[in-house]
Amino acid sequence: MSSPFKGEREGHHTVAIVGGGAAGFFCAIRLKELCRQTEVTIFEKSRKVLAKVAISGGGRCNCTNTFTQITDLSQAYPRGATLIKRLFKQFSPQDTFRWFEEHGVPLVIQEDQCIFPKAQDSRAVIDCFMNEVRKYGIRIETGCRIEDPVELLKEFTDVVVTVGGLQHTSLHLTTPLVECVPSLFTFNIDDTRLHQLMGIVVENAVTSIPGTKLKAEGPLLITHWGMSGPSILKLSSYAARHLAEKDYKSPLAVNWTGETNADKVREHIINIIESNAKTRLIDNVRPFGLNTRLWNYLLQKIGLGGKPLGDIGKKNVNRLVEVLTNDQYTISSRCQYKDEFVTCGGVPLDSIDKHTMESLHTPHLYFAGEVLDIDGITGGFNFQAAWTTADAAARGIIRQVSA
Repeated sequence: MSSPFKGEREGHHTVAIVGGGAAGFFCAIRLKELCRQTEVTIFEKSRKVLAKVAISGGGRCNCTNTFTQITDLSQAYPRGATLIKRLFKQFSPQDTFRWFEEHGVPLVIQEDQCIFPKAQDSRAVIDCFMNEVRKYGIRIETGCRIEDPVELLKEFTDVVVTVGGLQHTSLHLTTPLVECVPSLFTFNIDDTRLHQLMGIVVENAVTSIPGTKLKAEGPLLITHWGMSGPSILKLSSYAARHLAEKDYKSPLAVNWTGETNADKVREHIINIIESNAKTRLIDNVRPFGLNTRLWNYLLQKIGLGGKPLGDIGKKNVNRLVEVLTNDQYTISSRCQYKDEFVTCGGVPLDSIDKHTMESLHTPHLYFAGEVLDIDGITGGFNFQAAWTTADAAARGIIRQVSA
């Protein structure tokens, strides 16, 4: 391609960044912070930059997480946990928190350990990035589709590829890509009675894919199309490849109680029966604080609606325990969006330098963000991977310049 910056490589260190999203902007800013003399240009195929940042977290931008509830990084990163653990030594979630606050974006920590701008508006992050871009004179070229990033090396000293979603499947790269499939999606379930419960949230649900070890915990939201919420989104991330292989048709098990010990659930049910046997119908009790409509739906499902507690024998107790701890559904498809918000797959991690993000096949070609075969569950983990890998790429480039 013909570049308006042709010739700038002479006497200058020039870097082209392909992708105007979170990782691209952060890498550009970190490059300038580490070496002011570096010339940086961001190329974005659309007319608008930072589009995902604007809509993430319901427009509030869940920019990172405290990670205090994560005992093993594979819980947060189904793919890429080992690399992220290594890179956290250079740029950790604590570094992210400090960076944003030092750059004029106060942050707040929610009870679930997700971290948002205090303004509760993604505009705070976008304005911060744009202010830094202007301060450092970083060029932004929108409406510029780059299909062969390697070609840019003819005119730039280094190139960093940071495209997201399924965009990287159209790139011409020297490295074969790991197949890209959607991650973080909700489940369509063909059950009209379930749909009538839309809006009900169960705070401590456990969801799983029968026949596998795939399991997730957290709030579950019943929708007019099936199920959503953190528990479902996490499960979709853990099971991304499995569900893709099954064409998004799979059994789904739900534990509505959050209690994984079935004996404790049985004991709870028996205590309720013994305490209320003479005066109440089973419909009128709410084990584990379940929503009344959901409880009645479950009772109807196993044919116990309207039954007096005194008539519930051992066999029916077993049925109650089963529907509470192992309620069965069928996923008919995944909920689709125009552009998948998160995908797994991309540049394989064994094809890059684990310290610098540089391609092992093409010198001076770097990768950061979602283009890599790294993806996280919901809760700020994907943005943290973007900041961390972008910082690593910037450090790798500047380290090379210094050498």
